[in-house]
This record gives sequence, structure tokens and C-alpha cells, in this order.
Amino acid sequence: SSLAGFGPFGEHAVNASWIAVQELEKLGLRDDVDLHVYEVPVEYQTVQRLIPALWKKHSPQLVVHVGVSGMATTVTLEKCGHNVGYQGLDNCHFCPGSQCCVEGGPESIDSIIDMDTVCKRVSALGLDVTVTISKDAGRYLCDFTYYTSLYQSRGRSAFIHVPPLGKPYSAEQLGRALQAIIEEMLDVLEHSEDKINCQHEH
Repeated sequence: SSLAGFGPFGEHAVNASWIAVQELEKLGLRDDVDLHVYEVPVEYQTVQRLIPALWKKHSPQLVVHVGVSGMATTVTLEKCGHNVGYQGLDNCHFCPGSQCCVEGGPESIDSIIDMDTVCKRVSALGLDVTVTISKDAGRYLCDFTYYTSLYQSRGRSAFIHVPPLGKPYSAEQLGRALQAIIEEMLDVLEHSEDKINCQHEH
């Protein structure tokens, strides 16, 4: 699996998503998972170059993107990415002229991972972190990255929004939550693929 957190932007001089990803890297995932971790600059054009390059380099089972949201008070699993409506300027004061991720692409793309199942399972673990679901990643770099990744991977991507550090969770709490969420995501993904393979064999 590849895991990507974002670098600093706007008022987020320290990006909670990158800190949380580094915490998860310390904790690690189960032994059979190769984890590749990246910090992604908050720049549309870099994202458009970087995402396909990551898929080409690792052909991962799953790419999980982690971003910070100043409005979030929970750890939020994003169900889908959106193609159109990008007007916010990035760290280079750039925004796509077309205001979209992929010209002619579908309006939105859903992750193949059932986020409701992941949310229920993680909530049942009794972690000290609340996990919720969202269908709108915000039409900025997070949403742009998610759509680009979903398009590239035919849905084999996930996006997790975290609140800013200390509002209310510590880096350590966020790292543990990411660990639990990603392990459940891999589990859900593997089971759905087993089902698909069984159907193909008959």
C-alpha cells in the first residue's frame, strides 16, 4: 500500500495529515503489507504528475491519501472524489483552467472500498477517536487528489480527512486511528476481491 499525506498550506504551517502519516509509519501495518509513504505538495500540477508516477512505480493494492480539514472534528472517510469545481488557488497560486481534474471524466468516482463497513468496524474497536463518513472532500487539493487517484486506479484508492492537531486529537491518536482504518480497508478490499475471484472461477 502507498500512503500519502500533504505538506503545509495556508494556516496549516504544520499539516496534521503528514504528522499522522509519520506516526502510522512508526506503528507500522501488519507484516504482509509493504508501506510506501509520501508527502504531497499542495499543488495541482504536482499532483497530476505524482499520482500516475506512484501507481506506475509500485502498482499498489491500495493508495490511501490523508488530508487535513480545518472544519473536521472527526476522522472522516471520504466515499468519492469529484471532477469539477476547482477554483481555489494552490500554493503556487495556480488553479486548473478547466476547473476540473480529468477533462471528459465522470462527474464523480466512488472508492471500491465500502466506507460504511470500514467505519462500522473501526468504531466497534473502541478507539478514542470518532470516525465518520463524507461524500464531499471539499473541491480543493484533497478532492482533486482523490479523484485523480480514483481515476488512475479504477477506484482502488481511499481518502481520510483528519482534524488539525489537538482539535481534538493528538498525533499519536491520529496515527493509531489511521493504522486501524487502513488495516480494515485492506481486509474489506481483500474479501471483496476473493468474492470476485470465486465468481470468475465458476
